[in-house]
Amino acid sequence: MEKATFAGGCFWCMVKPFDEQEGIISVISGYTGGTKPNPTYEEVCSGMTGHTEAVQITFDPKKFPYEKLLNVFWQQIDPTDAGGQFYDRGTSYMPAIFYHNDKQKILAEQSKQNLQNSGRFNKPIVVDIVPASVFYPAEEYHQQYYLKNPGHYNAYHEGSGRAGFIKKHWGDLNEPK
Repeated sequence: MEKATFAGGCFWCMVKPFDEQEGIISVISGYTGGTKPNPTYEEVCSGMTGHTEAVQITFDPKKFPYEKLLNVFWQQIDPTDAGGQFYDRGTSYMPAIFYHNDKQKILAEQSKQNLQNSGRFNKPIVVDIVPASVFYPAEEYHQQYYLKNPGHYNAYHEGSGRAGFIKKHWGDLNEPK
């Protein structure tokens, strides 16, 4: 088993697309990249801890390789927006790929360059690719939010602008299976 860590704005919206894939063992919502040990949601949202909302994925690379994880990641975010994602603004919502080893770093850099070269977006791809650091699981009520609160999750996914952006840029590639 391996780990992958991605930040793509609100972690609620980053769990479901990975959770639905064969070979994914777990997807945990949490915080990474900051300075305060064991931060709370309120502390992270204040922007004072330096953490980013992220998901940490445990996966079986034989069933779901890291390259496929990267493809799922890119199809969930606006990779041209470094100031947050959709409705959520600020450092705690900035998109990033946190690599756990040199192979992940190389693959992430290649996938970013491939996306830039694809012409799918008319602005530069600005997602940071940085070393993974300590990951703190978020409070229990944030875990698997899309299952616990489907009505609120769906309203947020639509209302934040994420669903429309994904549909516009990825179309049927991103339809649930």
